[in-house]
Order: sequence, then structure tokens, then C-alpha cells
Amino acid sequence: MVNTEVLLEPIKGFLRCETPDGWLTQAKKPESLTVLLTDHLVCELKAAQSAMFLIRRYAVDAESSEALLEWLKPYEAFTYRKEGDWRELEKFKLNKSIIAKSGKPYSQSLIDKMVLLIKEELHHFYQVLEIMDTYHIQYDTIHSSRYAKGLLKHVKNHEPDALIDKLICGAYIEARSCERFAKIAPFLDKPLGDFYISLLRSEARHYQDYLTLAEEIAGKDITNRITYFAEVEADLILSPDTDFKFHSGVPVSR
Repeated sequence: MVNTEVLLEPIKGFLRCETPDGWLTQAKKPESLTVLLTDHLVCELKAAQSAMFLIRRYAVDAESSEALLEWLKPYEAFTYRKEGDWRELEKFKLNKSIIAKSGKPYSQSLIDKMVLLIKEELHHFYQVLEIMDTYHIQYDTIHSSRYAKGLLKHVKNHEPDALIDKLICGAYIEARSCERFAKIAPFLDKPLGDFYISLLRSEARHYQDYLTLAEEIAGKDITNRITYFAEVEADLILSPDTDFKFHSGVPVSR
């Protein structure tokens, strides 16, 4: 059994604000279920893609990079081109050892944490598809919300600060996901609510892994950057948003 209060305490301290009631009101509506689950599905893939980008960009050799790309291809083909049977997706596994680049002390830690995260996000992707099938919701393509782009546009353009900022952004995305799963779960059908509660532990660990990596790689106090992104993230969550999605702001009519 997940003790949600204990698990969420550090996340609530990390986030600058809670999900506003306006988003929750919209999310509870039966007509919002399709977009909520579809966007959640795509967010799971994007989380895996983001983690994979970090490994490929900063931590592995060319051969390992190619193996990682192959791992994700069936999921991307289904999501972006509707190719393949979703029931077959879980048979696609990473079947090669990932070799860290030499000369970078953080490479192995980045690989270990991000490969586990990718495995979990892809499993969650499959679980969301199972839930959608249960609710007779057919997958259709959906465009991304402003949220992740709104965070990442503030990332610095020189290293290692760019990597540190990306990791901080990852921490906020995972923390917000965890907070929203907990917020909406009590108002959903029990099987779906229970599923969202079951995701809290991994989402909370993902947030902490991103933050730990950012602090380790920086090797110095990064409180100011964490605080900066806390304010950016809170603005995205609290400001009006005409596009209702899992990470959207306060819903308003167009």
C-alpha cells in the first residue's frame, strides 16, 4: 500500500504550487477522460525519449546509442504513425549492454538511473494502452501541450549548465506528474484511480533521480537554478490555458 501523504511530502515542498482547482474540475468531467488518457500515454513516451536523449547525448558510445534508438522505435512507430499492434509492444526490450563513455565521471550514474526510468515509462505506456482498451478509447494522435517546451526554453545553451538545467526540468515534470496523479485519482473510477496511485512511487523516485543527478554533476549548490525553474513551472501551471492536457494550466475557453 502506498502511503501517499509521506510520499508526496517532499514533492509538495519541491513544487511551488499545487494543481489549481480549475484544472481538477475539468479533469473530473467524463468528457475529459479521452484526452487525459491519450495525453498521459504520449507523456510516458516523451519521458522515455527525454531520458534516452540524455543518455545518448552525454553518456554512451555510438554503438550503445544505436541500440537505445532501436529499443524505442516500435513505440514511436505506434505513437506517431499508428504502425503495429500495441499488444506486441512489451516484447521489445533493450537487448544490449550499454557502454559508458570514458572520461565522464557521471556517465554510469546517468545510464543506471535513466535506463531504469525508460523501462518504467515504457511499461507505464503499455499499461495506459490497456486502460484505454478497457474504456474502449481508441488511440488517436494528439499534439503536445505547452508545458515541457515552456520549461525547456529556459535551459542554458552551454555545458555543463545545459545538462544540469535539463535534469532540473526533468525533476519538475516528474514531480508534477506525481502530484497530479494523486490529485485526480480519488475522482476517477476505482480501477483507473488505483492505477494512478500505483504510479506514485516510481514517479517520485524519477523526480529524485533527476534532482540527484543534477546536484552530482554540478558539484556545487544549484539552489538558485532549482528556484528559478520552480517559478517557471508554477507560472505554467497557474496561468490560463486554452489547451486542456495532463500538464496544462488553468483551463479557459477559447
